[in-house]
Amino acid sequence: MDVIPAIDLAGGRSRVVFWPGVASGVGAPTDRPERIVERFVGLGARVVHLVDVDGARAGAPANLEAVGRIAATVAVPLQIAGGLEAADHVRLAFAAGATRVVLAMAVIDEPEVLRDCLEVAGDWLAVGIDPRPERFAAFPWRRPSPPTLEGLIGELAHRGVRRLVLSHGGGPDAGGVAARLAELARQHDVDLLVAGGVADLDGVRRLRDAGVSGLILGEALLSGAIDYPAALKAAA
Repeated sequence: MDVIPAIDLAGGRSRVVFWPGVASGVGAPTDRPERIVERFVGLGARVVHLVDVDGARAGAPANLEAVGRIAATVAVPLQIAGGLEAADHVRLAFAAGATRVVLAMAVIDEPEVLRDCLEVAGDWLAVGIDPRPERFAAFPWRRPSPPTLEGLIGELAHRGVRRLVLSHGGGPDAGGVAARLAELARQHDVDLLVAGGVADLDGVRRLRDAGVSGLILGEALLSGAIDYPAALKAAA
């Protein structure tokens, strides 16, 4: 299982300051995303996840200059989420240096938009899903009745989506859900990534054992709550 560092971009900077030596007072803090990414790549990161916080609020990409700086600094795939709501947004993200894109859950009920984005991104496109029962049920679905998570995986796979990102999918009770969905994803040849909800190495191992393809970790890594090399070892 991949452990993918995540950085929330706001105003061209990391929303969370990175200071790996804070406990011992060694080193210096930084909110420059290119320096943070460079550090994680040096520790073994094979993919980096970037969340355009401003873009998510505006409904259009807003931190592409920062993405460009990161792409010029490291040579690993960059996965971008936030503010990508149209095929032109995907094109702009790729032009800035992104390698993969994550569309918001709303695109599921916008088949023409999803189709256009797939034509641009192909297998490098993912769809984000919030699997929390209350959020999933309350989502404003544009269909007679809400879908099930299981049914949604099959539906999106049929439409050509090959990667899914479950936000808030790594909580203490997520192991069984993740295992069930990961098995279903494998049946449809879909990669299942889980973002957030993991607070310790036991959580990393739980998702590894469930069979998910990747775990996206942001503040837990940036704050030092989870040591990245230790997380990589736990995920192996």
